[in-house]
Amino acid sequence: MRWRTRRGQRPPATLRRSFVTPEGVDLRLELASAGARAGAFLIDALILFGTLIAITVLLVTAGIAGAGGEIVMILWLVGAFVLRNGWFMLFEMGGRGATPGKRLTGLRVVARDGGRLTGGAVIARNAMREIELFLPLSFLGMQASQGAADGFLTLFALCWSGIFLFFPLFNRDRLRIGDLLAGTWVVQNVRAKLGDDLVAARAQQPRRTFSDAALDLYGIYELQTLEDVLRKGREESIATVAATIRRKAGIPDDYDDVGFLSDYYAALCARLERGMLVGRRREDKHAVGR
Repeated sequence: MRWRTRRGQRPPATLRRSFVTPEGVDLRLELASAGARAGAFLIDALILFGTLIAITVLLVTAGIAGAGGEIVMILWLVGAFVLRNGWFMLFEMGGRGATPGKRLTGLRVVARDGGRLTGGAVIARNAMREIELFLPLSFLGMQASQGAADGFLTLFALCWSGIFLFFPLFNRDRLRIGDLLAGTWVVQNVRAKLGDDLVAARAQQPRRTFSDAALDLYGIYELQTLEDVLRKGREESIATVAATIRRKAGIPDDYDDVGFLSDYYAALCARLERGMLVGRRREDKHAVGR
């Protein structure tokens, strides 16, 4: 199966990267373009801006904004800081690794080493955004509000933001400084059909059953990796994953890798969902007993 973008065209060779998971599977990801990343950020920024406007209107309506103007302004700035950082960090720490803006544009954040995206990496890449963009913009905003804008400082702040803003255009992996420090990529999701055609094709066939020990091998992170493998349909990746699971679970080879993985995926998904219903959330294969 050839690699295809969502428009059915092969992505430029410069945007394709080898992405080897801990199971030894190369998912061959496609890096997000600078335009796609800018579009995702713009969507998130508009949502955040709308939220801040709504909060401001509520404060004005409640008569709070008029009392102690400087204190309210400080509280508003602190609230904006917490909101935007919490927005990016919490969404990217989730299972999808993407904010609403990234999800709408088909992007997500992954670790460049093929492992699970860690909270530390997410915090590092988003903390750098404050230095790259929001710190100089906040400085300009404070100067403008005080009517004391200095030409040199204004030019310096704009140049500072411009350097970081255009940094992804001058490296082959489209990395922000935050990505460089955190060891992350922003990649394009390739959404092929999984449920409709794959499940329909197997609807009339008996499904395999798996022991608890076989299903305890993996968690949510591995389930998502397995889904990526099935969606992309690359025979070599499917064979590698199927062989790995069979070896670890002691299951003999029945020479139907796609059927085996489809049944294992469905069984693992059902098991993890049952666990979450009783408060047990297993993030990955290393999270034993949670």
